[in-house]
Formats: sequence, structure tokens, C-alpha cells
Amino acid sequence: MSTLRSRRRRAVSLKSVYSRADIEGVAHLDSMPGEAPFVRGPFASMYTEKPWTIRQYAGYAQAADSNLAFRTALAEGAQGLSIAFDLPTQRGYDSNDPRVSADVGMTGVAIDTVEDMKRLFDGIALDKVSVSMTMNGAVLPVLGAFIVAAEETGVQPSQLRGTIQNDILKEFMVRNTCIFAPEPSLRIAADVVAYLAGAVPRFNALSVSGYHFQEAGADPVLELALTMANARTYVDALVGRGMPADDVCERMSFFFGVGMDFYVEVAKLRAARLLWSQIAMQRGATSNRARALRMHCQTSGWSLTAQKPMNNIVRTTVEALAAIFGGTQSLHTNAYDEALALPSASSARLARDTQLVLQHETGVGDVVDPWAGSYTMEALTADIVSRARALLAEVDARGGIVETIRSGWISEQIRESALAVQAEIEGGQRAIVGVNCFVVPDDEDEHVACRALDAREIRRQQALRITHVQSTRDAQRVRETLDALTRATRDGEGNLLELTIECMRARATVGECTQALEAVWPRYSVNLQATRGTYRDTLSDDPGWQDACDAVSRATAARGRPPRILIAKLGQDGHDRGAQVVASALMDAGFEVTLGELFATAADVCEHVKLNDVDVIGLSCLSGSHVELATALIEELRTQGLDIAVVMGGNMDPICESALKSLGVAECFSTGSSVREIVARLARLFVDVSHADCQSQMTA
Repeated sequence: MSTLRSRRRRAVSLKSVYSRADIEGVAHLDSMPGEAPFVRGPFASMYTEKPWTIRQYAGYAQAADSNLAFRTALAEGAQGLSIAFDLPTQRGYDSNDPRVSADVGMTGVAIDTVEDMKRLFDGIALDKVSVSMTMNGAVLPVLGAFIVAAEETGVQPSQLRGTIQNDILKEFMVRNTCIFAPEPSLRIAADVVAYLAGAVPRFNALSVSGYHFQEAGADPVLELALTMANARTYVDALVGRGMPADDVCERMSFFFGVGMDFYVEVAKLRAARLLWSQIAMQRGATSNRARALRMHCQTSGWSLTAQKPMNNIVRTTVEALAAIFGGTQSLHTNAYDEALALPSASSARLARDTQLVLQHETGVGDVVDPWAGSYTMEALTADIVSRARALLAEVDARGGIVETIRSGWISEQIRESALAVQAEIEGGQRAIVGVNCFVVPDDEDEHVACRALDAREIRRQQALRITHVQSTRDAQRVRETLDALTRATRDGEGNLLELTIECMRARATVGECTQALEAVWPRYSVNLQATRGTYRDTLSDDPGWQDACDAVSRATAARGRPPRILIAKLGQDGHDRGAQVVASALMDAGFEVTLGELFATAADVCEHVKLNDVDVIGLSCLSGSHVELATALIEELRTQGLDIAVVMGGNMDPICESALKSLGVAECFSTGSSVREIVARLARLFVDVSHADCQSQMTA
């Protein structure tokens, strides 16, 4: 294990021993909690008077299903709600839109109308429970529905507490649930902040997210720097619209991922507060509340493994401790089975109980910032601040965030970081217990029962509800409010959230509001990307990798050309880390790889097949919609007379794999599969496909 540790690539290098010399010249050492630069926490008392909020992120299927889960969570110790919306809702589609049929209710709750929002919070006191909503692209209709639903159940906007993420910039870099281009998206984000400042003053209007950078592959320093770069951009945009810097900064919070690099993660959160204090001051903020960074943290989803899932309980607990020692204000702990599917009720309960144990049994909250003064921690904190500042300067030198989005520079940095980590795992430099070291045969006790959803029934019920709302509303009023929204979009006048609230009050749907904006702003398209050379360089001496490459060489010799594969993403899942990693590995191994676009349809994939004469289609899916997406593609291939092998990768359990095989999917690669294994099996498949083609031609 010492070899694994010593060879591991780190964003911040760790020394074996630290001493007083390592903290000479560190300016923040004598600062106190609740005082600038807030390294030791935004509040003087921190957890000694009030513990962090246990805020579990959840949502699935229909509003009534999620409502039951929320009420159960609150009864079992959760202190705030974080709402996960399904992908069609996040992308501004209604549940009855045929383009999103596979994804309705699969990775979050489906919300189409104000009536859905009312069902979601039925029996939950919105004037007492803090609600956080992870919503960016379709922020206008979803937030509008929430405000109207609260009003119609007797809760005034001024009574609402919580946070809307509204961090659209990061969607262009990693998560990809953006709908419109960066400039109009920034206008939407700014309108949300401006409206909430006046009408919903207790609701945070921006939660600038680093979590999704980390999940996509960014190391802790890159995550921190990009988060701060986005935050600066929002502040500049809002101050430019006439909002005082104090008002803007006081209404912002932050959201960070916490991974397994324990000391670095604690230091990252402390460094975040120092950086933000200085950035806010540079932008003109003077109040302590404006300069004191407040954060929510979530344990790493990427660190969870499908192999030996019970080990994830330990990982999540260690990550939770890092978030607590780093001074988070609220925390979500992931369930151990999330690498396979939506968490079960029992795993979600265990995730909450993990926080309750930490709060009530360990005493970790009895001391404010217990790492203060540590040679190690203070040196790491200062080092991370320095490295993040250097990256911020590079963003500025390249023209700022919007320009680096356009150029693809940020995506390239994240992609290269993700590939380097994956190569370390493949090469054994980074230990993942139960995956690449200390691997033992499967234990029957570790097989987990995943939550199963009836996607067709969810979709049918949502369609019926939409039809009912549309048949009972005032159609003329709906048309007038939607037309007003389109005019304001085109003319650049009026507050778009205020106008969307009127649309939702008239019972327009989420999809109709998005279409009113689309009349002026076309949807933004995103293509998959890959990078050559990482595996070739990192694993050149690895026998397993060389064996896999040899298999590709033999397949190439047998056919007279390299195997060709199309890597495709169907449906509304914008997570592309896995697809990019596999595409890069296949290119380095000798495959000819064609990359499709995100949010493709089955017909789009068939067009790529015709244009590129591929041998295999590789589908990537992290949304749980594997069976529906594979069914749609295979049916489309048959309709168009295309006989192409289909393989699939993503977070799937054995039941899902069996269903895919019965559909005709040739190979299944679950989350955590080795790229060596993927390359070798696809090379064999290529040979099998070639042999079958020869047999078919001979028969003909």
C-alpha cells in the first residue's frame, strides 16, 4: 500500500512531516471564527450552539412518491429538504414530450405544473422547513411553480426559506443541463437574483457549485478555482445591473463536493472562505455577511463503487467528517447503493443516521475549527489558496469564464484531470479497496436491493395530469402570459422570473414556458469530447493494458482495418465523464472512435452509424434509463435495416444487465469496469461481428 500512496498524483503535494517552518508567513493564523477572512468559519460559535443542517438530496418518480420520502426523512432526522428533479424537468421538457420518454421520474421527481409542486410539498410546512432546489436550466418555471404553490397553500413568498441553485455557468462546463447559450442564461440567473431580493428575501438566489466539477473529474484546486471564477462572474453581472455588492454577495451561498483526499478536502473548504472573503471585498462588499462564505457540502458520488457497495458506508463517513472539519453549514451524505441505482429507503435512512451519529455521539461539533494552528492544515490551506489564485489568473488571461467556456479550455482541464485519475486507478497507483486492490469473491451479503421504478406508469400518470390541467385552465390567459414572456425575452425588458410566475399561476406547464423562451433563444447544443494519449502514456508498461491493446491489434489485422465504434448518449443525461474516459481509452488502444452529441435521439444515432460505417454502438447512461433507451435504439436500427452491435455502460445492477441482454445488447459494462476489460471485450466483439458478417456474405 505504501507504493500506491507514494505514486498517487495529487493536486496538492503532501509532505510526510510538517513543522513550524511550513507556516511561516501565513497571514491568517491569528484570525478567529466569525471574523474576516473567515478561514475558521462564518460564525463565531459554529456547531457549539447549532449543528450543521442535515439536508438530504432526494426526489424520484411522481410528486406523491417524493412527498412521502420527504416526510419520512423529516420524521427520521432530516432538518431541510434538497429537491432532485428529473432530467426532463431540468431540461425544460414536459413529461408527455416524446423526446424525453425514457427519463421521466428516473433521477428525480417529475414536475410539470403548479399542481405537481403542490403535491410535492403536501403536508410540509414551507414556512418552517428550508427547501433547497437543484435547478439551473429550467429555473424560471420550476421556481415560479414553487412560489405559486406556496402562495396558494397559504405561505407568502416572504416566509419561504431555502436556496435555488441557479448556477448556470457550471452547466456549460460539466453537467450540461443548460438549455440556452451562456449570455441569455446569465440574464435569466440575474433576473432570478433580482426578483428574489425584493419578493422572497429569505431565499438564497444563487448557490455556486463546485460539487459538479469534482464529480466530472476536477481535482480539489481546480474545483475551487472554477467555483470562485463563476462566483466572480455572477457578482460582476449583478453589480453591473445596479445591485449593491453587499446585497449580491449576501444572497449567495456555495456548494462543494467532498472526496476521499481527507486533509486536502478539509483545507479546500477553509481556503474557499479565505478566497471568497477577498473576492467579495475586491468587488465592493463590506459587510461581514457578504464576505463570510456559507456552504452546503455533499459527499462524493463518484467515489462510490458498484463493487463491494458496503465499503461505500466507510467512504461516505470519512467524507462527511472532512466536510464537518471544513466547517460546512449543511451536509448531504450519499447512500451506499447509489453507484447501482436510486437509493433504497433503508440505505437513505442509514445515510441520514450517519450524520445523526456524528452529531450526537462523537463530539466533533464541540470545538470550533479544531484543525486551526495545525502545521499540516494551515500549510495546506495557504497552498490551496495560492494554487487557486494562479488558476483564477489564468482564466482572466484567457478572457474570463464565458470565453473559456467557448474555447473549451475549462472542459479540457477537467477532462484531463478525470483521465489522469482513471489511469491511476487502472495502473494501481490510486487504491480503491475492493476494485483494484484487496479484491475478494462476491459476498452474497453485499448484494443490494435497488429501488425499481415503473417508468411507463410514471409517464402515463404525468401525461394524464398535464391533460387535466390544460383542459381546465383559461387558455386565453395562458396564451397572453406566455406571449408576454416571449416579448420580454426578445426586447430585453422586464423581469423574466416575475413574468414566468404569472405564466405558472395561469397554469402554463414547464415545457410551455421553456418554449416561450425558445421562440427567441434556440437550444444550446453540446458534443462529446475525448483526449488522446493519457492511457498510452500512463499504462505503457502495464501488462494488462498491453494485452488489451494486443487484442485490438489482432482484431485489426484480422479485418484489415481498425475496429470502429460510435460512443453515444441518448436521452437527457448530460453526465459525460464515463463516456469521455472510455472513448479516450479506446482511441489509445487502437479503435477508431466517433463521438456523438449529448441528448441524442435514436434516429440521430442511426444517422451517425450511416455516416461513419461503425461496427459497434456504445451507449453510456447514468440515469437508470438503460432498458428504455436501448429498446428505442434497437427498434430504430431494425426499422432502418441496420445490423449493428450495441453495448452499454453505466450504473446498472444484475437485473438491469439481464434485461439488456434479453433485448439483444451484446455487452454490458457496469460502473467501475476496468478500461482494460472494456477494450479487450470490445476487441473480441469486433472479431465476432466480423466473423458473422463473413458468414452472412458467404450464405448470400
